[in-house]
Parts: sequence; C-alpha cells; structure tokens
Amino acid sequence: MCTEPSAFGSECLWRENELPFAEKVFTDIQHAHSLTKPEPAKDGLPLSVINRLKLFKDQIENEGHAIKFAVSRGPLNIASFLMGTTEFLTAIRANPDEAHTLLKVVTDFIVDWLKLQAEVFPSIEGILILDDIVGFLGEDDFKEVALPYLSSIFKALDVTVKFFHNDAAGLVCAPYLTEIGVNLFNFSFKHTFAEMKKLTENVVTLFGGIPSHDILAAGTPDDVRNSVKAALDSLTDKSRIILSCGGGMPPGVSTENIEAFLSAVRTYS
Repeated sequence: MCTEPSAFGSECLWRENELPFAEKVFTDIQHAHSLTKPEPAKDGLPLSVINRLKLFKDQIENEGHAIKFAVSRGPLNIASFLMGTTEFLTAIRANPDEAHTLLKVVTDFIVDWLKLQAEVFPSIEGILILDDIVGFLGEDDFKEVALPYLSSIFKALDVTVKFFHNDAAGLVCAPYLTEIGVNLFNFSFKHTFAEMKKLTENVVTLFGGIPSHDILAAGTPDDVRNSVKAALDSLTDKSRIILSCGGGMPPGVSTENIEAFLSAVRTYS
C-alpha cells in the first residue's frame, strides 16, 4: 500500500494490528501542476522492495519458486492515496484537466517502476496492477480517466500474463479488459463467474469466486467447500477459471480452511 505513494513523499503509517497506510501529500488538485515524477530507483520505498527481493531471491528459487510479476498499485489508487479518495474523485469531475495531469505523472512513474523490476529480475513474465478505485467510477468516467492510463501501463512490458486486480465493483471495467490488454482478472466475489464471462466474452481468464472474509476467513471448512461447489456448479463452461479469493487473502485464514478449499477444487472441478 505504501510503496508507490512513498516515492511521491507520502508519510507511511505503520500502526499495530492495522495494514500500512499512506498519508495524503496534498488535498488541492492544483498541486498536480507542480508534481514531479519520482525515480523508483532513488525515491521512497521501491528500491527497498527491490533489495528485499534480491536478498531472498536464492531462497525463493531454492524453494522451487521464482519472481514472476512486476507489481504496482494502479494510477487511480496511487492518486487517491496522494490526495484522498473523496478529493480525487471530486477532482475528476470538478477539475478534469488537473486530474489528467496528476494521472499522467503517476502513470509515467508506474511504467518506470515496472520496467525497473523487469530489468532487475529477468524471470518476470507478468504484470500485476491493483486498483480498486476503478470500481468507484461510472462508465463515462472510466473511459475518460482509467482506460487510457491502464492501457499505457499494461503495454509497458512485453510479458505473457497481464493481471488486473479490482475487487470493488468490477462490472464497469470488465467489458474493456481486452482493449486495455488484460488477460487475467481478479474481481469481487459479489460478481459471479457467469456475469464476468459474459462481460469479458470469455476471452479473459477469471481469478476469484470465493468470498474472502466471510467464507475463507470466518467460515467453517464446510462453508468453504460449499462455496467452491456453488461457484463451479453455476458454470456450464469451466474454461478460463482460476478458483481463488474474490479479492485478497485476508488475515486470519486457517490452514484447515485453505486445505478445505484445495480439496474442494480438486473434487468439484
């Protein structure tokens, strides 16, 4: 959450029993005119992330894994951290020129950040962009302030997997994912696989389906198994499906529930 905003000077808050949080840098959208693009190799936490991955690279590979994704928060997500979600969403309508100025600087930074990761780790074969603020937009605003910047970002690297996470309302972006360049989509559990297959014309692999908090974290193993079964039973075509959380893995998920999830996927798929 703090990695990219920190490069723009955001103060990072690390409170006990809470996720890290990036403080606002400004609240007046006019500040966008004086915003300069940070360098991911020098400013804020990005280089620290790179060095941490380098430190553990051998251990990761010895365990049979690899660093496969260049990862970043998305342009609207970072912009909302920098000036506040309400202030940024208001600016999209009240000050569109300044909102575009802000998004262009942020997008150019993201492209540099992804390229730095790919340069340091040649094993990277995918992009992962996380941006829930996209789900707060109507279709016209999405096409105006999200689609062009996301498209630029997903074209930044010539990689096989282009993975987008938006577990807020995902119906607005789903029909445009192929235009953006996305081929793997992690969406909210509030949407069904059938809905998303229709909106994406079944050409984007769908990643999710299971409620993350109420089922995977707070439910019983039977709840998990039943949720997996219901998700799969709703489909006549099980191609382009990866069962997972409809969102991120929450804190407090038991090993028992993870094992129930894996066994149910093997059983019902």
